[in-house]
Amino acid sequence: MRELLSGNEAIARGAYEAGVTVATGYPGTPSTEILENVARYRSDIYSEWSPNEKVAFEVAAGASCAGARSMVTMKHVGLNVAADPLMTLSYIGVEGGFVACVADDPGMHSSQNEQDTRHYARFAKIPVFEPADSQEAKDFFKLAMEVSERYQTPVILRSTTRVSHSRSLVDLGDRKEIDREIGLEKNPPRFVPIPVWGRVMKEKVAGRLGLLAREAENSVANRTELQDRSLGIVTSSIAYQYVREVWPQASVLKLGLSYPSPDGLIREFAEGVDRLLVVEELDDFLEEHIRSLGIDCQGREFVPGVGELSVSRLLASRARMEGQEPKTPDQRFAEGLPARPPVLCPGCPHRGVFYALGKHDVVVSGDIGCYSLAAFKPLDRMDIILCMGAGVSMAHGFDKAGDRRKVVGVVGDSTFFHSGITGLIDIVYNRGTSTIIVLDNRTTAMTGHQDHPGTGLTLGGDYTKAISIEDVGRACGVERVLTVNPYHLEATERAISEELAAEEPSLIVSLAPCPLRERSRVGPARTIDPELCKGCKRCLSLGCPAIQFDGDLPEVNIHLCGGCGLCQEVCPHGAISSQEGK
Repeated sequence: MRELLSGNEAIARGAYEAGVTVATGYPGTPSTEILENVARYRSDIYSEWSPNEKVAFEVAAGASCAGARSMVTMKHVGLNVAADPLMTLSYIGVEGGFVACVADDPGMHSSQNEQDTRHYARFAKIPVFEPADSQEAKDFFKLAMEVSERYQTPVILRSTTRVSHSRSLVDLGDRKEIDREIGLEKNPPRFVPIPVWGRVMKEKVAGRLGLLAREAENSVANRTELQDRSLGIVTSSIAYQYVREVWPQASVLKLGLSYPSPDGLIREFAEGVDRLLVVEELDDFLEEHIRSLGIDCQGREFVPGVGELSVSRLLASRARMEGQEPKTPDQRFAEGLPARPPVLCPGCPHRGVFYALGKHDVVVSGDIGCYSLAAFKPLDRMDIILCMGAGVSMAHGFDKAGDRRKVVGVVGDSTFFHSGITGLIDIVYNRGTSTIIVLDNRTTAMTGHQDHPGTGLTLGGDYTKAISIEDVGRACGVERVLTVNPYHLEATERAISEELAAEEPSLIVSLAPCPLRERSRVGPARTIDPELCKGCKRCLSLGCPAIQFDGDLPEVNIHLCGGCGLCQEVCPHGAISSQEGK
């Protein structure tokens, strides 16, 4: 049977067919849908959203060391969080197969940076598979699981945004049940990496890498397509699809198992073509290694290493290779279209907090989430973003550096559980005075409304204990803990003013559910009475996309209005009212 699947859906199907029984992860675009689709096989696979990627990795590693086939999912920056267990799991190895599905984001469609996960594979001395379409996403997962068990090694399956979110036909297979007894074997020299045993483990890792290199030479994931031998192209992942469109007659070496490198295969291919070009997204990972083999090749001279590749970008690369001026892509289809910058949604509860912060001369240390959009005008109330959890920790850094202004750290509810708690402990332990605001909209909103430890629901939809952010704050030692409703603007402004004046740490929890997840308005839609409106534009300072300004006076698009009522609260002339009241 064949189905049209996205890359993420196909990876989930591969996990099912491979006999995975434990799957963990943390939401992060473009990887999120992998675990969401794995959860549909709940009768065969236990799956969970973990508080962060490190925890998810360790849970899956524990299951694997007990003999279960397991997987963990995350986006590229999530592997930074999980790097600690990754490096040591490479040493102790696995029993049941272990595959880490990591989705890179070339072009930074929804990420704070571009990273190339292949470097982690080389760093940890473990294999990495790179599918180029949905069929390969499914098949390569199963290959990765087999390689993992054969060599007792964790394996990375590297996807990218285009592979994860593009759809193609996939041949479905049956599930392969793994019949083995589950339980950790007591064997400290194998599983306890203290120095006396860890040194022996390192020797085994080095030996395993050699065996894996031979595996790569003969792997069905690597294939040669010989055509016109005047140009040979080495490529991998989604770049292969672009190469086939831009250079349809060229010979191609497609690497699906790209590390360890199949050096013999590369040498043989290079010797059979007149000119060798390396086409890869992000870093020159393959090119650098091919050059180290003493093979003359081209790559970065023509193929850009920043941003996402595409057919149009590679057509420009081909033109430069042939000594021609690259053609400028036809952009006429976009002429006359208005700019559509990202904004907080109508009715978003975060808007009230950032509007209130705008009344104070403070440093706002932000974090990763929908609230990152508060950096844009007119709210303009996010000064710096580093990574998840840093909204808390960096606030403490500004405080201790002696910034003359008061410091506010802002994180979301899911981010608080992910990596904000340790930073809060640091503030209390080291006698900081920062005010921390947790924007609790009862979901992991930016990645598509996933549950987290504070929602009281698991990935499978089962009810569980909801962890209270306020109780965690008090347990961390914060004495000034309060909860506000961000739709009540006056109370929110008063709370922020009072906590900024305090010479000790404060924790404010801004509690209101995301209207998109609730699929309902916060309240009745608002309208602006043109007879009462003075055109002061105070309502426009909220940055609400439902408030339009096409002429002399603003008006509310009732079809977009989220009914939060903030515009009514800020209007000094009483010109805004609810439709319900008319």
